[in-house]
Amino acid sequence: MRFFKLPDLGEGIPEAEIVEWHVREGETVCEDQVIVSMETAKAVVEVPSPCAGVVIRQFGQPGDLIHTGEPLVEFEGDDTDTGTVVGSITEASAAEQDDEEHFFIGASPSTSKVQQMVRPAINHLVRNLQESASNISLENGEPLKGVRREMARSMTRSGHEVVSVTLFADADIHEWQNQSDLTVKVLMAVVDACRQEPALNAWFDGPGEKRQLMDDVNVGLAVDSPHGLLVPVLERAQSFSPDLLRTEINRLKNGVMNRELALESFQGATISVSNFGALGTGRYATPVVVPPAVAILGVGSVGDQVVACNGQAVVHRVMSLSLSFDHRAVTGGEASRFLRAVVQHIEKKQA
Repeated sequence: MRFFKLPDLGEGIPEAEIVEWHVREGETVCEDQVIVSMETAKAVVEVPSPCAGVVIRQFGQPGDLIHTGEPLVEFEGDDTDTGTVVGSITEASAAEQDDEEHFFIGASPSTSKVQQMVRPAINHLVRNLQESASNISLENGEPLKGVRREMARSMTRSGHEVVSVTLFADADIHEWQNQSDLTVKVLMAVVDACRQEPALNAWFDGPGEKRQLMDDVNVGLAVDSPHGLLVPVLERAQSFSPDLLRTEINRLKNGVMNRELALESFQGATISVSNFGALGTGRYATPVVVPPAVAILGVGSVGDQVVACNGQAVVHRVMSLSLSFDHRAVTGGEASRFLRAVVQHIEKKQA
């Protein structure tokens, strides 16, 4: 028998969920015929048959997770390789257990008496916390799938790897025209700031301790969708006019909402922008930097604020900004200069 195993669907994605089978067991298929739709963390991918033949077995039903390298379908025939991945079926490995955390209290002659006094209280607290945790049951909890599962993993990875710092600033947009396109103006400001302070348009390899400054400004746009948070990438933002930027933003957002974007559309971001203020709440935040990128700009709500202008208190429209950066690769000075450049560009009189 010949087994077609789930191939790598992009960027080393470890697994995918079966959405829909397009063939039935016993059906004869042609080479390159779509046999199944698989949902990864980023997109729905149509998987073609690597050869012509009869499908005699499907490994999984819609909703099941298949790990990369595990059998997807079995074809009738001998073990001659005709484009499928041939091999014996093996059980999926068990999930790795979380590392146990250990907390230690350092000892020294000068602190031993204090430790003897506080240790019973600490032990009592630990026991209470353990008992409370043991009483929590998630038997009826909904398992995370697709986009939400990948978001949880990305946030966990960021929390473990990134040394994140956030700077906050306000941009006075009193000079803007009423119909100014906020997102386009912010993207143009990011492009300009990357030109002035390229350290934030970069990738960082933590384990290898290597930093790569990027020539192209590929902006990841955080999009809130019914499927979860997705971040399509607007490539080479520095090459777009304002009108073309708006067209490309609309294309990416529509693609996210309709799940029409290919995996490649979510890869290669060198810096990201999250316009959470568009939801109507929140002036500042601490946006999460996702490696290998080193920075993300959060755009908060826009509203009237009292500001000082020529010694007078006046009311102006103000945009709130939050810049998170990975302090392993970016200095405080570089981040401050970048944010200042963003503010200065935004505050220019806009047509």
